[in-house]
Amino acid sequence: MSIDWEKEVSHRSDELINDLSELVSIDSSRDIEHKTSDFPLGPGPAKALQTFLHFADRDGFETKNVDNLAGRIEFGDGEEAIAILGHVDVVPEGPGWNTDPFDPVIKDGNFYARGASDDKGPSLASYYAMKIIKELKLPTSKKAQLILGTDEESEWVGINHYMEKETLPETGFSPDAEFPAINGEKGIVSFRVNFPTPEIGLVKSFNAGIRPNMVPQNAEAELDLNSIKAEELKDSLNNFLAENSEVKGNTTTENDTIKVQIIGKGAHAMEPFNGINAATYLAKFLTTLNLNDSEKVYFSFIANDLHLDFAGEHLGIANKDDVMGELTLSPNIYEYDQDQANILLNIRYPKGDNGDTLTEKINQHLPENVTAVIEGHNQLPHFIDADDPLVQDLVGAYRDHTDDQTEPFTVGGGTYGRILKHGIAFGAMFPGDENVMHQPNEYINIDKLLKATAIYADAIYRLIK
Repeated sequence: MSIDWEKEVSHRSDELINDLSELVSIDSSRDIEHKTSDFPLGPGPAKALQTFLHFADRDGFETKNVDNLAGRIEFGDGEEAIAILGHVDVVPEGPGWNTDPFDPVIKDGNFYARGASDDKGPSLASYYAMKIIKELKLPTSKKAQLILGTDEESEWVGINHYMEKETLPETGFSPDAEFPAINGEKGIVSFRVNFPTPEIGLVKSFNAGIRPNMVPQNAEAELDLNSIKAEELKDSLNNFLAENSEVKGNTTTENDTIKVQIIGKGAHAMEPFNGINAATYLAKFLTTLNLNDSEKVYFSFIANDLHLDFAGEHLGIANKDDVMGELTLSPNIYEYDQDQANILLNIRYPKGDNGDTLTEKINQHLPENVTAVIEGHNQLPHFIDADDPLVQDLVGAYRDHTDDQTEPFTVGGGTYGRILKHGIAFGAMFPGDENVMHQPNEYINIDKLLKATAIYADAIYRLIK
């Protein structure tokens, strides 16, 4: 049977865009400050999950809401199932948007909204792929399960809860990365580097970062005006900005405090070199001022050992695997005031390392009385051979719709694909696409979204027919 998958998608394109518009209008970033027993991650993630499941109820799918933490949409025949793992949560909007991130805008063929590419657009494309197979009443020998998490951008609470309550298939993919296929994902671990409680001098506070997996676009320091003249500081900042034109900056004065802000460029922590880390630039600037010994330890470490060192060479953790590529280091959250001084490092590492080896290496290269400890869960590297039948089926579907012969590859991102014993990440970014995940003005190209939907439909049917 020959099926024109792209034609079937075009018949449903308006409906897909309408559903996506409704879904992205929900701010589904993690919000545990407003959590309740019904909304354990806050109301936003639960509302997005409920909305997605409502689409499936409308279309006659079998659905299940697992405690507002995860959900399942299912169809097909047979005992065996394949999993498609997506997520409905998003990172916080962050600064720098030209439009309201939760009021979608279509411009020049692009659909702008937080979550458009990560991961509401691709997840909905996968859903419409299943919808096409179901509506065409194609014969199946396996079930397809679209499983939706609500905390992929943070601690994976939703998908972990799903695995406690439900049975997860062993085989499948996550539509949360790039085509033709991501058959390897680096290990992911965050370290909190703790400094002794600072002796406050010139710098009253220093803050930057929203999430461990986001390069900070903005950084701010509050300085004591009793320790520096405002005009002198402004002149120093202007000189610094002239020498570092890749960032912008400004100052504001209030009572006895002058605030210094540096503006860089946000990016996903898996590719920190695509961003401009405002915090390391601000620290570099602060080291040009008259700091006390306590302040010098903290800010000199950032400026000398973290600034622009994406491979972690200064921390002694640089590592490269022939298949999985290089380790990447992204220092993304900073807390400094009279009570604390710490930095959160996000590391994506290839085979050959683990949490223990990285802990030992980092602590050997830290200043005296400074320690690093793992924060949260350490996700180990994941790899499926490119010759594996699953990879071949998915890549085959991609190539039939694109004629692109790009080979599968490894990334530093962490998708739900790694939790499957036999799983990979598959789309929806195409080779050469701008990676706008976790950045302001996130978008997905509508034609490519529809193309991805056709690829998903073809691929899913290959796995369950």
